Amino acid sequence: MITTPKKPATADPWKERVDSGDWDAITGEVNAYGGALLPQLLTPEEAAQIRSLYERDEYFRSTVNMGRHRFGEGEYRYFKAPYPEAIERLKQGLYPRLLPIARDWWAKLGRPAPWPDTLDEWLQMCHNAGQTKSSAILLRYVEKDWNALHRDLYGDLVFPLQVVINLNEPGVDHTGGEFLLVEQRPRAQSRGTATLLPHGHGYLFTTRDRPVESARGWSAAPVRHGVSAIRSGQRHTLGLVFHDAA
Repeated sequence: MITTPKKPATADPWKERVDSGDWDAITGEVNAYGGALLPQLLTPEEAAQIRSLYERDEYFRSTVNMGRHRFGEGEYRYFKAPYPEAIERLKQGLYPRLLPIARDWWAKLGRPAPWPDTLDEWLQMCHNAGQTKSSAILLRYVEKDWNALHRDLYGDLVFPLQVVINLNEPGVDHTGGEFLLVEQRPRAQSRGTATLLPHGHGYLFTTRDRPVESARGWSAAPVRHGVSAIRSGQRHTLGLVFHDAA
């Protein structure tokens, strides 16, 4: 009898999920709008596991009450490093996919691109510059919570793209809570987009601005992001920032 050997389990399913995306289409979308939906990066079980960490203080270095700081309403926590495996693997898998986009943007804007080929090298540059605080975020919103429009800069060294992942199922765990982008267009009114993120899917977006072309060449259009009000239920979000904080 001939038997078919079992396919070995992958050592890094998170990188496989990242690589499964149509990166030409993703690049075109983020170039045009400053944001693009990514494939499902976390299974429902993995999303639930990360959500469950929120109450466990040993995983976090600090907690921010958004209402107290007038950032909106709700709360978020910064993970300590080293991160849980899924978070670290996703950051490592995403960085080489985002790097060509970042370098292309900075070339269009005439800016020197400081980012090396690996995430570890880049984070070491951040640490050498005094940006040593871990930046992965777990956010929790309940009914009527929202996140004000803002940009996540944290220091002089900035990676121009970041990713958020919805850890809950829209329409089941929560209503509302759309992810918002507002772009300040050169010599024009601002443009907004709203995206309801599917369960476990990532969303790629610009950290601070994106290049836009005009008759005068390329210029930087500032972009802020936020979250619309939660109408019911609870929403958790994992935020992956690719530079550490001062």
